[in-house]
Amino acid sequence: MADEVRTSVDGGVGRIVLDRPRALNSLTRDMVVAMQAALEEWAGDDAVRAVLLTGAGERGLCAGGDIRTMHDDARAGGAGTRAFFRDEYRLNALVSRYPKPYVAVMDGITMGGGVGVSAHGSVRIVTERSVVAMPETRIGLVPDVGGTWLLSRAPGELGTHLGLTAASMTAGDALLCGFADHFVPSERLPRLLAELPARLTGAPAAEVVARYAEEAPAAPLAGQREWIDDCYAAGSVEEIAARLVASGVPAAKQAAEELAERSPTMLKVTLAALRRARAHGSLEESLTQEYRVSCAALAHHDLVEGIRAQVVDKDRDPHWSPSALAGVDEAAVAAFFEPPADGDLRLG
Repeated sequence: MADEVRTSVDGGVGRIVLDRPRALNSLTRDMVVAMQAALEEWAGDDAVRAVLLTGAGERGLCAGGDIRTMHDDARAGGAGTRAFFRDEYRLNALVSRYPKPYVAVMDGITMGGGVGVSAHGSVRIVTERSVVAMPETRIGLVPDVGGTWLLSRAPGELGTHLGLTAASMTAGDALLCGFADHFVPSERLPRLLAELPARLTGAPAAEVVARYAEEAPAAPLAGQREWIDDCYAAGSVEEIAARLVASGVPAAKQAAEELAERSPTMLKVTLAALRRARAHGSLEESLTQEYRVSCAALAHHDLVEGIRAQVVDKDRDPHWSPSALAGVDEAAVAAFFEPPADGDLRLG
């Protein structure tokens, strides 16, 4: 655990480094617990004025949870993964309400669980190398770690598009969709990280970071709002897919093809989760909903099958059950939102 999460205090900055570079810093339960412990300790330490989160290696901050472990555990009943979800979502909630500046460097790949430990922070940095995504539908899961809260608050229907297709965001897209605050070119990061402790003595963390930031590159999604807002405003996944095909826009046709590759069940559950999240009054409410949905997904055929196809066997040929949207009825979707048998998530 100590090797996978390195913590230190330097000049008033509590540093957390996710250190599993060979696994793209994917989160394990031990890593989540270690982060929680450090944050709770620093919250009451006057010597720590801000927290800084980075990832080891050159490829990214964090690619998400350890889904190979999730696959094996789900086949054995899922108890370990349910415990992981409980700890992970509690950490996400802590990050969102942390009493001190929480600076997250979302350089490179930042997906799934990586979004959960960064995009709920108070100072969120992206670079030209950032690839930000909630890719859960690719593996037969539903956006979690507060992803439905963030996606449901993106402009128009951009969040619906991103959540259903699992599409990636550029730095500009992440800023547009509310996943990030500042664009800092990667070449400036070493200087920013080195000088942050000294500069914090005279200015808030957000102001310090802003000195190194510049205008972000254009957001590709901004130019696609017309067809995205029109197509994804539909009330069902079936109608969304039909509108995408009928739109005549090449990018919309590609989105329809991507939806056809996803789990029909998880597409319908994702749409329902995003629509419900729009009415939520807090991140904690969305996390509680996501816990219910994620626990239900653990017991569903498509999660194990999706991870098998993408990560274990890598044949990219998942056999979903049911295999078509028409086979997923409203009762089956509603069941995902029921509290787990062993109780709901408690966030205090």
